[in-house]
Amino acid sequence: MGGGTLRVVDAYLALVSKRDTRRYAERAIPEDLVRRVLEAGRLAGSSRNRQPWRFVIVADPALCERLAGLVYRPGNVRGAALVIALVLSGRGRVDFDAGRAAQNIMLAAWNDGVVSCPSGMPDPARVGALLGLGEGERVVIVLSFGFPHGARDPAVRTPEQWAARADRRPLGEVSERL
Repeated sequence: MGGGTLRVVDAYLALVSKRDTRRYAERAIPEDLVRRVLEAGRLAGSSRNRQPWRFVIVADPALCERLAGLVYRPGNVRGAALVIALVLSGRGRVDFDAGRAAQNIMLAAWNDGVVSCPSGMPDPARVGALLGLGEGERVVIVLSFGFPHGARDPAVRTPEQWAARADRRPLGEVSERL
């Protein structure tokens, strides 16, 4: 390894311990952390390296309030310290690419102690109009972020304990080997 030291990151622990959180502490997210989160999304893999996304940070409080009224769970957006609309251009595999970018963003935030929640929309076109999107652009998800109301430490449980506590269908129901 060229004489360097390999740092092992427990990505599995981050994956299994991350929980969607809909309430946030009243605390701003530092700009350097916002930048890291956005960089994580920017660096997500995409089909043919097209990177068909852009991240619209909804910072204006009045605009955030209007946006909250357009997602399925308005409380996810109200009170968030950071709101990002993930906007796509094009069709095809880009929806999968958007999922990769969104997951990178949320995991990067969780790595720095910031919790998050994705919010769907009954009418994405209305959200696009609110955000002034261009021709061929569409919002696929709205992500909200904030510091939690109290400490959250992924290391309080093993990955196996986190997995056992997850409200998910058993692995045998969601996988098969052919």
